[in-house]
Amino acid sequence: MSLWFIPALSVTAAVGLAAGLIALDHRLPQARDWPLLFPGGAESARNLLSTIAAAMVTSISLIFSVTMVVLQLASAQYSPRVLRTFLRDRLVQAVLGVYLSTFVYSLLVLPSVTAASEQGPAFVPAVSVSVAVVLTLVSLGLFVRYIHHIAHSIRAVTVLRAVHDETRQSLDNLYPDEIGEAAPDVPLPSEEPTATVRSLRPGVMVAVDEDRLLDVAAEARLVVRIVPLMGDFVAEGAPVLDVWSPQPAVDGGALLDCIAFADERTIEQDAAFGFRQIVDIAERALSPGVNDPTTAAQAIDQLHDLLRRLVGREFPSRARVDRSGELRVIAPRLSWEDYVDLAFDEIRLYSGRSLQVVRRLRGALTDLVAAAPADRAGALERQLKLLDRDVTREFDDPLDRAKATRPADLS
Repeated sequence: MSLWFIPALSVTAAVGLAAGLIALDHRLPQARDWPLLFPGGAESARNLLSTIAAAMVTSISLIFSVTMVVLQLASAQYSPRVLRTFLRDRLVQAVLGVYLSTFVYSLLVLPSVTAASEQGPAFVPAVSVSVAVVLTLVSLGLFVRYIHHIAHSIRAVTVLRAVHDETRQSLDNLYPDEIGEAAPDVPLPSEEPTATVRSLRPGVMVAVDEDRLLDVAAEARLVVRIVPLMGDFVAEGAPVLDVWSPQPAVDGGALLDCIAFADERTIEQDAAFGFRQIVDIAERALSPGVNDPTTAAQAIDQLHDLLRRLVGREFPSRARVDRSGELRVIAPRLSWEDYVDLAFDEIRLYSGRSLQVVRRLRGALTDLVAAAPADRAGALERQLKLLDRDVTREFDDPLDRAKATRPADLS
């Protein structure tokens, strides 16, 4: 959800609320002494509404400033790719929405307050002014909650957990089934494709409606192979689909309508993007300018959990067939080995002489080897061998080397 969506809805609601309450105040008698309603006159109501509006403008500026500082810190300390997590933060959107709506509401109620004159008696919308006070109190409470939330949101463990949870949901959607019987292999085309559908604009492939693509291919009796991997950048004019068709003409537009492109990767159909964000945070923590191995170890913990969930999941076949069993769609997919290499290769190479990170890597790999089926343990054992070579190269002292060859404890 975009940063502006909830604030826009809140401002719209404030306009409607102001109009409705002002109309209600016109129906109510002015001479009333009801509890909890604004008791003052026209001048007091104007001063109060003006003060609320001015305070909201100042507070909105402060909130925007704090948010921008947090985004800069997150980009510099963790990774620019985690900014989307902050921009989608519901509490930040809610705080901006309440403050903007209180400001707009106060401005709309203010002109309705009139003093007594020759043209008519004074009009003080007591209900509307009282609601403005209530909105102000709610804004103050949300401001305290916002400061508390922001202070926690820039902690490394909070950022890592947010990316982990989103990636975990993506894995559950993409790989919902436990490992079962192997699906029968479908022979792939051996001849060259008869046509190639090319990209109409540059962008990152972020989603594929495979069911719709399967229906389009089945109706036209095509075999379609998706060329880029999910999350790959595709230049304008680059191949997107290879097509095997019995007909000389291919409706490339209908096929391209099944594929979505954007300016950057998203995590919904691209769980590897979540792994990439966590790995980026670990690499930034291991850089000489930051030198924070504890954050890198926390990133490894999140990767460990994600791979632990994935190790027993069924990976979908590249080939999809129609109802008659005919091959229609070939979609490239990451393998278990790809996820393991993505999670550990770069962190292992950047870990250098950090005992904490090396031992945490070894602990995660050792646990995953114990949990992995026989056909998936090879990629993990290969990582352990590479880690042993790195330890031999980086640690000259036998005592340090002995420590580095033991899995990490909780210290």
